[in-house]
Amino acid sequence: MLTFLGFAMVSTFMYLIMSKRLSALIALIIIPIIFALIGGFAAQIGPMMLEGISKLAPTGVMLMFAILYFAIMIDSGLFDPPVRLILKMVKGDPLKVAVGTVALALIVSLDGDGSTTYMICVGAMLPLYSRLKMSPTIMAGLIIMAGGIMNMTPWGGPTARAASALHVDPSDVFVPMIPGMIVGAIVLFGVAYLYGLRERKRLGVLQLPEGKITQDEISVSQYPEARRPKLILINALLTIVLMTTLIAGLLPMPVLFMIAFSIAMIINYPCLQQQKDRISAHAGNVLAVVGLIFAAGIFTGILTGTGMVDAMSKSLLAVIPDALGPHLAVITALVSMPFTFFMSNDAFYYGILPVLNQAASGYGISAVEMARASIVGQPVHLLSPLVPSTYLLIGLAKIEFGDLQRFTLKWAVLVCMAILATALVLGVFPLFGS
Repeated sequence: MLTFLGFAMVSTFMYLIMSKRLSALIALIIIPIIFALIGGFAAQIGPMMLEGISKLAPTGVMLMFAILYFAIMIDSGLFDPPVRLILKMVKGDPLKVAVGTVALALIVSLDGDGSTTYMICVGAMLPLYSRLKMSPTIMAGLIIMAGGIMNMTPWGGPTARAASALHVDPSDVFVPMIPGMIVGAIVLFGVAYLYGLRERKRLGVLQLPEGKITQDEISVSQYPEARRPKLILINALLTIVLMTTLIAGLLPMPVLFMIAFSIAMIINYPCLQQQKDRISAHAGNVLAVVGLIFAAGIFTGILTGTGMVDAMSKSLLAVIPDALGPHLAVITALVSMPFTFFMSNDAFYYGILPVLNQAASGYGISAVEMARASIVGQPVHLLSPLVPSTYLLIGLAKIEFGDLQRFTLKWAVLVCMAILATALVLGVFPLFGS
């Protein structure tokens, strides 16, 4: 009975959000409550929901202040100098333009918001691509793959979803994956170099007037009044200290971002009204992400508290050949590419991953290892037609969705495989279970 209810609940949840009949936020709350009532757990629903929410509270706090922190850094102009430097360096050389596109996208996508990344990067690079007659499909493909790599940060979404679904610390998931992300970025630079070289051979190098490439007023920030150019060095130092302490695990990640956000706000916007304006400007993005995390607490709390996930994992173990069981971490990494392409991140992380994790635990594979494996496929995920921000990218770049997929998919898979190989070499998650 529990097995049937569990799979029915997950299937209903996935169907409703994939068919756009309900938003993920509403489905995560309503669907588990309905199935818990059907299963006769009315008396236990409240405690199960609170248990799930309480476990995800640190993740929600971390996401809230991480998003606000990076938003402040972008608004204040911290990333303006590297953007200007990139635009000055690329000039009229298609090879440098392609490589610069990746560098710019990796920097801008640090805030975890795909729409912002696409608007900034396309706005900065498309005039160059048009002037040089380079293919805008190359530009869009490089930008979206860079976004896929940086989407693995805890404030990007998938890592937080994986951590919340399996009740593990996001920093324990993210930090060991950093070397894999670096290798993935290196592979992406290689792809950019390859296509940049082809475009250089096809088009040659065009000498552009300096003024046509970049101007002092070029800024990543969408809010000119919020720029603080005199505080760039202080903001850079604060960010470096934050990243260092985060990797070192000096304090819990939510606490680090709360402290860094508070310091950044006081330094850059000491006026109370300015602080309110900065928070208000990014409240929508914060609410969308954090609300989803707390709603996921209800879903996972009921899924676990009712015993559905245990029943589902036992049935899954029964059909998985014994020879494949010890490889569930690698299998999860591989299936994360097609699964997150054909379904939303919410459906995969809250519907599929908990079941895979429960099955993997029988082979000695820990929840945090499964969480790490599950985020490997993110560079492929962003090419899914289910990702709204991708439509913004193709609209800004004025290209067709099919052209973007044909160009990017094979290289996105290569980047994922590079991340997977690095993770296996470093033992981030096991090739064999115990």
